[in-house]
Amino acid sequence: MARRGGSKASRSNGGSRRGGYPDDAPQPRRRARARVPHPAPRRGRGFVGTLFYWAAVLVLWIGIGSVGIFIWVASDLPDPEGLWKKTDRPSITYIDIRGQVVDRRGAPDSPPIDLKSLPPYVPKAVLAIEDRKFYRHWGFDFEGLARAFYVNARAGRVVQGGSTLTQQLAKNLFLSSEQSIKRKAQELLLSVWLESRFTKDEILSLYLARVYFGSGAYGLDEAARRYFDKTPQKLTISEAALLAGLLKAPSRFNPVSSAQRAEDRATVVLDVMEAQKVISREQRLQAVKEPLRFVPISRGGGAAYFLDWIAGDVGAIVGEPEEDIIVETTLDMRAQTNAESAIAQELNQNAKPLKMSQGALVAFAGDGGVRAMVGGRNYQESEFNRVTDAKRQPGSAFKPFVYLAAMERGETPYSVRVDAPIKVGQWAPQNYDGTFRGAMPLIGAFARSINTIAVGLGEEVGRDNVIRAARRLGIRSRLDPQSTLALGTEVLTPLELTAAYVPFANGGMAITPYGFKRIRTRSGRILWERPSPAPRRVIEDGPLRNMNLMLAQVVSAGTARAAQLPDRPVGGKTGTTSDYRDAWFIGFTGGYVAGVWVGNDNFGIQTNKVTGGSAPARIWKAFMVPTMKGVAARGFALPLTPPPDPNAIAEPTDDNVETLPVDPVDNVAEVAAPTGNDGAPPTPSPNPGAPKSGPETRTLDEIVKDVQAKSNEASGPPR
Repeated sequence: MARRGGSKASRSNGGSRRGGYPDDAPQPRRRARARVPHPAPRRGRGFVGTLFYWAAVLVLWIGIGSVGIFIWVASDLPDPEGLWKKTDRPSITYIDIRGQVVDRRGAPDSPPIDLKSLPPYVPKAVLAIEDRKFYRHWGFDFEGLARAFYVNARAGRVVQGGSTLTQQLAKNLFLSSEQSIKRKAQELLLSVWLESRFTKDEILSLYLARVYFGSGAYGLDEAARRYFDKTPQKLTISEAALLAGLLKAPSRFNPVSSAQRAEDRATVVLDVMEAQKVISREQRLQAVKEPLRFVPISRGGGAAYFLDWIAGDVGAIVGEPEEDIIVETTLDMRAQTNAESAIAQELNQNAKPLKMSQGALVAFAGDGGVRAMVGGRNYQESEFNRVTDAKRQPGSAFKPFVYLAAMERGETPYSVRVDAPIKVGQWAPQNYDGTFRGAMPLIGAFARSINTIAVGLGEEVGRDNVIRAARRLGIRSRLDPQSTLALGTEVLTPLELTAAYVPFANGGMAITPYGFKRIRTRSGRILWERPSPAPRRVIEDGPLRNMNLMLAQVVSAGTARAAQLPDRPVGGKTGTTSDYRDAWFIGFTGGYVAGVWVGNDNFGIQTNKVTGGSAPARIWKAFMVPTMKGVAARGFALPLTPPPDPNAIAEPTDDNVETLPVDPVDNVAEVAAPTGNDGAPPTPSPNPGAPKSGPETRTLDEIVKDVQAKSNEASGPPR
């Protein structure tokens, strides 16, 4: 019987069952795999379709971004209806410490101008020269923007503006003067917003009420009164053209500072008005012949620098006034007038021969209140305030902070140092005349403004300690601890440098400069009042008295003799920078400090060897003599014991650049020594700068030996 499944051989040869079926059995059919149909190939968008798709995406995102930016910009905008609620014109009146009116200015947010009340040529003159397409655009002018961009790109600087009148209004209402892409974008969006909310006439009337015409005049009404002493309704064609011409550059085309330049600009406006058929040719010819009679002196005079300084803070406090405001300032109009006269007199006499074109003066009371501020030679020519905004090198006027740090370390005015060659790193400071005087007391080095000793003293006490002393007294500008720090190479404003001298005059107390003490309504409601600051001493009594002795010596026998006053003691320090670019004198008497700077706005122009002891000292005295007239003399803290040697100062020089006559027997004790323990100075001699009878003139070696011996007895051997 055969085995099931076949033989072994047959199984091994594949005759065995396949898949469990015998070889001779019929094989099942293998099921075919189901075919998955492939998707039909997509048809591409093509180049145009792809371009359209991504363009649509880009437009969508730009739209979303624009909406987001608009929401961000417009989210905190004021209620537009509030711009039209005012029916009166609140004013801000500034008064001085005696109640005298300094100036009265219209509120910057005054109500819109009534266009119907104006002669038609008045608003049309503004549109002709500022925005001839005003009634045709929708807030911005693409053609004007493109043209301005092209012209500015070719010039490499901003020489042409492309802003419409609506854009200018948007900036005046809501934005700052910052030059940035962000601010320009905000300006464009806000101009569209204004056009959507107001009619063209409403925008124009609001613009004429807010735009700046120079000399502190905001709005057409204020400008017409300031320049022509009349209302806008009475302006002639030529006067309207002159005011319209001011808008491009209020300072440059100001008729008070340059009548010819203003008239030339008005002629340009008249030509444009004729070309645009605003006026006829006969009217233009008549307007050109018509003489322009404007107010020769702008109200407020030089006090405009001061008012500009405080206006921002006043505006932040007042907000949108609903009634007339009175600001009680710290200004003394008598002192202000004296300051303006002192600078004008010096510059009128010596500006050309001495090659100095500008001057600045600021005066402080002992509590930090500003009594006078002259920010430049002529506010009408330049509104730039050199007292608050011009940063210049103080030169040797910075040295009091170096010597103060030394006094606080334990030195005295009679500590001896040697005027000899020194090196700080690779730098070797030099004295002006290239000579070295050997050993001398610090009081002599300070009065002569010896550079080598000042630098060496700064290195001894440490530059950081010098900076800390300056900071404590009120210097806020950046001070780098570089090797030249002691010689005043860092830049400071006259405001902060002068304020830092106030502690020498007020007993060593800290002050913060301020310009107004109270704001009230005309009805008497107090809106703001300056709180009384807690007293804070920044100079201890001993160092203060020693410093004041040296500062008084600078005036009585040193570089600032031109600043001596006939009826009271004076302390101060001169400063002259390298190449005679800046000259300073900061001086004080008891409780009153004034600082003077002269030079040129163009830093590249040198003066004709003007030093701190010349023009600045003369200006200071010309200001102080009438200002102190009738004011009781006050002293300042001085050492309680007389100086060891009354003849320690000889051959003073100003910052090592100005050689003065030798006066070796000028008596320090007469100016510096007090009459009692209160530190009050004695009555000065009728001629404190003249030589006095006394001991014979001795050599420097003899003086130094005596000073060393007395210093050893008082405080040990000099270091």
